[in-house]
Amino acid sequence: MDYIFEFVKQNEFTIATCILIGAYISIAIEKIPKAVTALIGASLIVVLKILDQHEAFKFIDFNVIFLLTGMMIIVNVTQKTGVFRWMALETVRFAKGHPVKILVIFSIITAVFSAFLDNVTTVLLMAPITLVVAKEQKISPFPYFISEILASNIGGTATLIGDPPNIMIGSAAGLNFMDFLIHLTVPVVIIFIIFMAMMYFIFRNQLVVDTERMEELSKIDNSHSITDYKLLKICLVVLFFVILGFIFHGKLHYEASTIAMAGASILLIFESPKEIIEEVEWTTIFFFVGLFIIIGGVEKVGLIEILAEEALNLTNKDLTMTTILILWVSAILSAIIDNIPYTATMIPMVEHLGNYMDAAPLWWALALGACLGGNGSIIGASANVIVCDISTSAGYPIRFMTFLKYGIPVMIMSLIISTIYLYIFYL
Repeated sequence: MDYIFEFVKQNEFTIATCILIGAYISIAIEKIPKAVTALIGASLIVVLKILDQHEAFKFIDFNVIFLLTGMMIIVNVTQKTGVFRWMALETVRFAKGHPVKILVIFSIITAVFSAFLDNVTTVLLMAPITLVVAKEQKISPFPYFISEILASNIGGTATLIGDPPNIMIGSAAGLNFMDFLIHLTVPVVIIFIIFMAMMYFIFRNQLVVDTERMEELSKIDNSHSITDYKLLKICLVVLFFVILGFIFHGKLHYEASTIAMAGASILLIFESPKEIIEEVEWTTIFFFVGLFIIIGGVEKVGLIEILAEEALNLTNKDLTMTTILILWVSAILSAIIDNIPYTATMIPMVEHLGNYMDAAPLWWALALGACLGGNGSIIGASANVIVCDISTSAGYPIRFMTFLKYGIPVMIMSLIISTIYLYIFYL
């Protein structure tokens, strides 16, 4: 055994890299469930002592885990009131049953909510509404889900609290909420408009509901959708304070996960905890646990740092080339690995480069790349994984390779717009 561990120690960079590549190939092929793949990879990282048990637990971002769990509980309790069905049918009535109009409305709501909450919370709120609408229209929710995933990552790019990388960048660079809003709103709005045109072009033939059905949907009776007004009032009060907590969590000195779990705990008083907790998407939770440990392993052996440093050396610290390279490399790597450890690795590098050049364009390039790169693959952002799992549970699986057909064109378009924006205004 000592010989094996000595061999691993001498070759841990290669072994950790192979585990990462093997995990992503398995996720792409989808012969084994994503959560199982991630847990096997994480187990190998720990069993081979690339990370010891204590190090592995340190790499698990429990803020993400508890935020996900807390919001899933809040959504599950709120769903019991029937309010999601009510919201869904009101949207259908407003759009007169027209699926393309509904796609646009849902995408706008998702993008705006993702900017002022976070994209994980937003998709958890939107998913049950989407399923109800698709069921009433008798069509697949697939186009709606794809659009909501992509819209959530685009909208979350615009603000400090919209995506975790922005929170990390804001803290390191001393940037506040208004800084992000002022500097990133313009490219995000342009990207979103073009994105909506792309979604219309791609899904126009799939979003078809016959005229008779649309007429029926526009007159649908929505008066009995809400089944528990008392619980709804409690849920809305709790949700209001949870959202308020998210907005001011920096000043309150609480993590978003603490606020979400506090709200979830209160709501569990009014419903059966066993039933609600059983409905949490535990496969998603364990997927993230495993993925955090795998990424922690390759981060420890220096793979992420080597990739980033080699990319930056290519530019000879030229501001224009460095900014554009950070944007594109951040997006590509964020589509392949979780953007949180990547951003954590890049922050000290950007701070160091700030000694030789203007750091402002570099910070905005990092923010745009890390957030918009989340659209590059299913595993590029937490929201992607969650929606895909919910869609699969509802009987409409979103495959890894299928998602690439929609995500990559949107990501490339977003990066081209971001490149033009950074070049005109900062370079």
